[in-house]
Amino acid sequence: MKKLLMATAASALMAGTAFAGSHATEVKLGVMVGFTGPIESLAEPMAKAAELAMAEVTESGMLLDGAKVTPMRADTGCIDNGAATSGAERLIAEGVNGIVGGDCSGVTGAILQNVAIPNGMVMISPSATSPGLSTVEDNDLFFRTSPSDAREGQVMAEVLQDRGIKSIALTYTNNDYGKGLADAIKTSFEAVGGEVTIVTSHEDGKGDYSAEVGALAAAGGDILVVAGYLDQGGLGIIQGALDAGAWDTFGLPGGMIGDSLPANVGPDLNGSFGQIAGSQGEGIDKLKGLTDAFDISSPYAPEAYDAAALFMFAMQAANSTDPAVYGPKIMEMANAPGEKIYPGELAKGLEIIKNGGDIDYVGGSAVELIGPGESAGTYREIEVQNGENATVRMR
Repeated sequence: MKKLLMATAASALMAGTAFAGSHATEVKLGVMVGFTGPIESLAEPMAKAAELAMAEVTESGMLLDGAKVTPMRADTGCIDNGAATSGAERLIAEGVNGIVGGDCSGVTGAILQNVAIPNGMVMISPSATSPGLSTVEDNDLFFRTSPSDAREGQVMAEVLQDRGIKSIALTYTNNDYGKGLADAIKTSFEAVGGEVTIVTSHEDGKGDYSAEVGALAAAGGDILVVAGYLDQGGLGIIQGALDAGAWDTFGLPGGMIGDSLPANVGPDLNGSFGQIAGSQGEGIDKLKGLTDAFDISSPYAPEAYDAAALFMFAMQAANSTDPAVYGPKIMEMANAPGEKIYPGELAKGLEIIKNGGDIDYVGGSAVELIGPGESAGTYREIEVQNGENATVRMR
């Protein structure tokens, strides 16, 4: 685990006295995702998935002698550090005991540095994937149920190679997430003999991407890989490239995977492909059976359910809602040894812990936390077929 920063550790210990004790009647968990911004189509399923786990635990009455778990939402805007920090400060003031989030990497780092560390608050992100977050001096307060983009870069290189792609043009959204992912893709693809003709950034929220598409097209490449966001800049780049006749096939990393992209682009996106963190098997199958109120298999929704579950299991194991006390239990809950626990079995897991037993929480995303508290990670290889993101292989 990462080294402690002594000064901040002291402030975290002092902050811990402000949190609720062992037998709280209410546990408050913040849910911080981008309800507005460039991944807003993914935010609601993520939030609802985390809240589904909370409702399951509240109904069971098994957490800390019957504590009610109350979700408290705040909007990160995905790329708005100021709004995200302000939202996190509001949640702290309202007495949250932990934060599911942030979502996008830049705002997650801002919340961590400006709010969570100074207040000794634990965060578990379901979707912040920047490799830079692996080495942040976080006082062991930050975890994530999604894998680092360093791993995704390797996976994308494998996908490109297996599909016979020899060269790519690469554009990325101009922030920590985009830059880190682009670096990982370039390094990994070149390591297996691929050619990257150009690497260039783009900004979100523009109305015209013809200049960016022109530079990419001039460099050429078998396909265009867009390491962006599906509801803003990434969508604009793809539409611009199609309008210009520059490419008809696109590489789609995680931030580009979601139902809204094929819906907005239409049939021209068929045949494009990419990957996103995901799993298959008993865990995800059980999660899908818990509700039909929303798409529980939406990108990063399983990871959000699992993030919320880990908070509650750790609190049960520590017999406390104080982040300074339950935080060290999170890694234990996610890994062996112990009885495997799946979605819909949160009450069972809480009872095992209460009775002094061990659990190995598998969840909906095959949770396994490594090194600095992040997911080891499996990926779904996606291909757009008939206007839908079809999983064609697990990696």
